[in-house]
Amino acid sequence: MFLEQVAFLGPTPTGRHVLIVEDDPDILELLRFNLQQEGFSVSTAADGATALEKVKRRPPDLVVLDLALPGLSGLEVCRRLREHPDWRRIPVIMVTAKAEEADRVVGLELGADDYVTKPFSVRELMARVRAILRRAAAAQQQRAPEVYERGRLRVDFDRHEVFVAGEKKELSRKEFELLRFFVQNPNRVWDRLQILDLVWGEDTHVEPRTVDVHIRRLRRQIEADDGHPRAILTVRGVGYKFDERGLD
Repeated sequence: MFLEQVAFLGPTPTGRHVLIVEDDPDILELLRFNLQQEGFSVSTAADGATALEKVKRRPPDLVVLDLALPGLSGLEVCRRLREHPDWRRIPVIMVTAKAEEADRVVGLELGADDYVTKPFSVRELMARVRAILRRAAAAQQQRAPEVYERGRLRVDFDRHEVFVAGEKKELSRKEFELLRFFVQNPNRVWDRLQILDLVWGEDTHVEPRTVDVHIRRLRRQIEADDGHPRAILTVRGVGYKFDERGLD
């Protein structure tokens, strides 16, 4: 067997959804098992047409895509993902055989983000999944609008200004970066270690509870009642979620 089950490798990527498209049931099941062990929610498809239907119903955060699929090929699935305005930024990791080098090149030209070649290590694949999702989150932050407005909150990213119900608020640099992170990634649950990685940086050595302290301070600035927050929500036992509806 060229794939192995691996131990849990890091913090739970809460809320991240991965679609596996693979027609070999043994490989599909082992990938599903290991991704779920890593904390991902997982859906699966054994052919390209089913994969596109599942993307339509619930766009994933990342697709692990075998190129050698029955019917609609993996290359065609990749092409359609990249042509669709709502799906074009979904990261894709191709799974190829050594004999499929030409297809691998075409896949990368179509916009696939990375590839692994059979036989491959599940540990390596998990590392690539995490790396690509970190890059995607960073790219999402860079694509942020210059001004964010919702309900009583207005954030001007260029001027580094925050207004709540028309009143200017003075935020520290880290509080501002934390607010930027939340408004750019709404309605998703993040655990403390993920927030540390994405806001403080992976090489910063601070305690996870630092996140709690900054969130309390940020709530005092933007919540109508920081004792009963409606925008920056605590998901008990997991982490935090930014709900834009709480700003209305």
